[in-house]
Amino acid sequence: MPFDALFLKAVTGELTQKLVDSRVDKIHQPTRDSVILHFRSREGNSRLLICANPSYPRIHLTRMASENPQQPPMFCMLLRKHLLGAKLLELQQAPMERCVSLRFSCMDELGQRTEKQLVAELMGRTSNLILVGDDGRVLDCLRRVDLTMSERRPVLPGLRYELPPRQDKCSPEEADEARLAHRMFVKAGSTTLDRFLLDEFFGLSPLLCRELSHRCAGLTEAPIPETADALAVRLVEELRHFCAGPWTPTLLRRADGRNFDFSCIPIQQYEGAVQREFREDFSTLLDDYYAARDSSDRLRQKAQTIVHTVAKLRDRTRRKLENQRKELTATYDRERLRQLGDIVTANLYQMERGQVRLSAVDFYDPDMKTIDISLNPALSPQQNAAKFYKDYAKAKNAEKYLTEQISKGEQELEYFLSVLDALGRAESERDILEIREELLSGGYLHDRGGKKRMKLPPARPMAFLSSDGFPILVGRNNRQNDELTLRTAAKNDLWLHAQKIPGSHVIILCDGQTPPDSTITEAMELAAYYSQARDGQGVPVDCAQVRHVKKPNGAKPGMVIYDRYHTGFVSPDPKLPDRLRLPGK
Repeated sequence: MPFDALFLKAVTGELTQKLVDSRVDKIHQPTRDSVILHFRSREGNSRLLICANPSYPRIHLTRMASENPQQPPMFCMLLRKHLLGAKLLELQQAPMERCVSLRFSCMDELGQRTEKQLVAELMGRTSNLILVGDDGRVLDCLRRVDLTMSERRPVLPGLRYELPPRQDKCSPEEADEARLAHRMFVKAGSTTLDRFLLDEFFGLSPLLCRELSHRCAGLTEAPIPETADALAVRLVEELRHFCAGPWTPTLLRRADGRNFDFSCIPIQQYEGAVQREFREDFSTLLDDYYAARDSSDRLRQKAQTIVHTVAKLRDRTRRKLENQRKELTATYDRERLRQLGDIVTANLYQMERGQVRLSAVDFYDPDMKTIDISLNPALSPQQNAAKFYKDYAKAKNAEKYLTEQISKGEQELEYFLSVLDALGRAESERDILEIREELLSGGYLHDRGGKKRMKLPPARPMAFLSSDGFPILVGRNNRQNDELTLRTAAKNDLWLHAQKIPGSHVIILCDGQTPPDSTITEAMELAAYYSQARDGQGVPVDCAQVRHVKKPNGAKPGMVIYDRYHTGFVSPDPKLPDRLRLPGK
């Protein structure tokens, strides 16, 4: 994602117009590496998100709701102490660096007017938020950097704040045609133009370097010509245009509708292979781009402990099943134990205590061959014969017991796989809480907090409307699947599920009518999409009337049996759910 210095310059200019002279009303720290400053002004309220996540650092206004921790982190408490009620005087970006300083006018402990800065260093893995006092010294920072971590630039309370060391490259704002042409002559034949620009100038992302190469040389990875005077002139003109603006908030989407990238200039290099969408401002652009990613990350963090626990249970059940199947296979030879007991019994007259081997005719063999039978010398002849019969009975009972245990284990394994599938498809924290409640009720998780659990009211399933006007309901998890199939659906409604694959129960509400084939096909695609096979092709989906779907006694949540069904094969369309889904459902 190209949140480079040029993009930050465009964002800083926009934020300056909207936030300068506003006052800080609230401060929250919803995640470990992000802070939200609530600003109040005559024009209205704004929420400024500053994220120092190493993977996608950024700063912009946001409308996305965030869940704040019950106990504010220490850095959040520090910002509240120093910046609540402060007036934002300016935002200043270090020249073509991914570093922006927010300068505030505020009151100190003695009620005296003073100035403080909140510096956002948005530099990948070294991203940080640093609060600097009026004397230029660090009050504290989001991530403390000591001498063992960086001898060149420690960042600790009490040390004087200094900007990050400047890279040994040129600024795009100071590009010179003659110097650029000379440098290109030196590098001709050894690298491509986009790589040369990335190594030559700081503040530019790989995307912008490829765009420059495309606009000036016709290719994103164009070779550098030996005579580059004309090319250098064109590059400098484009660089000056990029740095001076005006900038256009541009969102890039793939053909399947998923977000691909963003930029502050209209990107031309993909030539129609990627869709371009323009936004009214950069904050809206970044909100649109990161909304799904942030939601996914929060859900993944919330579900991480549950996923780890269920995955361990799944793996343990698989190992147990493997051992039980081996033991079951061993019981299949038990008939031979009974036969050996008969042979020993028939030869008791010639045996004596302490004998370790019996040579006798195997009258169960058509050829009546003589065989050697190992005996326990500590047992009498009668006890040796009884032991064979006992081992035979034990193996016979073990077959029955192991068959039952394997059946239960297979059902439990299927249940764990369905829970992991539901966790992977969770769309909200509510979905995670419902799955956690399901596991707590089943005894797979233990509530160690000692607090009384609040019972969640039943949530509604996902709701869709087919192209023919038939409502289609999709369960979000196993408990919802049970509620949907066994209580919500009428007997003549249609039930669908991916065949022998963990996934959601899908119900077509028929209301006494017969849905057309197009509606059934759409419901089958939804059943395939909301299953473990969402990325597959030709997924088998079973369809039956709800009256033919039953839940066995003692079955796990979401587990049912059914008959009188037909099977269709469909390939999930990732755009179909968005197209059919009812607003707010």
